[in-house]
Amino acid sequence: MFHAAIPVDTATALPIVNAMSVDVEEWFQVGAFEHTIDRADWATLESRVADNTARVLDLFAAARVRATFFTLGWVAARQPALIRRIVAGGHELASHGWDHRRVFTLGPDAFRTDLAQARAALEDAGGVRVTGYRAPSFSIDARTPWAHDVLAEAGYAYSSSVAPVRHDHYGWRHAPRFAWRPRHDSALVELPVSVARVAGRQVATGGGFFRLLPAGLTDLALRQAHAAGQPGVFYFHPWEVDPGQPRVRHAPLRSRLRHYSRIEAMAPKLAGLLARHRWGRTDAIVAGLAP
Repeated sequence: MFHAAIPVDTATALPIVNAMSVDVEEWFQVGAFEHTIDRADWATLESRVADNTARVLDLFAAARVRATFFTLGWVAARQPALIRRIVAGGHELASHGWDHRRVFTLGPDAFRTDLAQARAALEDAGGVRVTGYRAPSFSIDARTPWAHDVLAEAGYAYSSSVAPVRHDHYGWRHAPRFAWRPRHDSALVELPVSVARVAGRQVATGGGFFRLLPAGLTDLALRQAHAAGQPGVFYFHPWEVDPGQPRVRHAPLRSRLRHYSRIEAMAPKLAGLLARHRWGRTDAIVAGLAP
């Protein structure tokens, strides 16, 4: 059952602070290639996540932005220095699960195991408590009525795992657009990623949508959230600022178009977005929501 959106404190005259987030994964761990690149081959492929995330950290440092890095446990176990750098920069370290398995492909027990394995790797590498979670490919939806229960039982403060859109890979288009509590008996907050409402439809704005569509669409989504007294939530991936990444020539054309199109434009578009709005860590945004 859905519960009412949680209003934010609008006492300040300053513009609302939005949640800036990065889904930290390797270029070969994306949904577009899940049927093309075998998981068994991951360890043999070129790792680019450390260099790509370093570029993102530099972008944030230049804009004086602190953000949330939803990171795979698989990456944390192999790149502990990267995790320490994220934490040292004042950013939030949060969980993206262990190895990018979509939640709706797991049952409750497998989801618990995935959460525990990822959190152990992240906390061991970063030396900080992990209380935020984002499902790979926004895969908490109507097929996973048990997922928020598992997150609450595991002690997570919030999830940012729902995309209130219709999409061929994911989406829960009837979910609330803004922050909500999935359980009456828990303080767990679900903070969906921002969508723009255009001509009666909800349009996604982060990641590949931001690369491919005009930046003004994301600005519109943020304005609509602010008009409702709510923070916006933006996301992207480190591989999206890497024009030199390997090309998977044997992937389906649609997957290649989604993954590679306009990658060269991503960094300057991000710099503009960072400059036009106020941004912060997701945990701070959730903590600022009124009870």
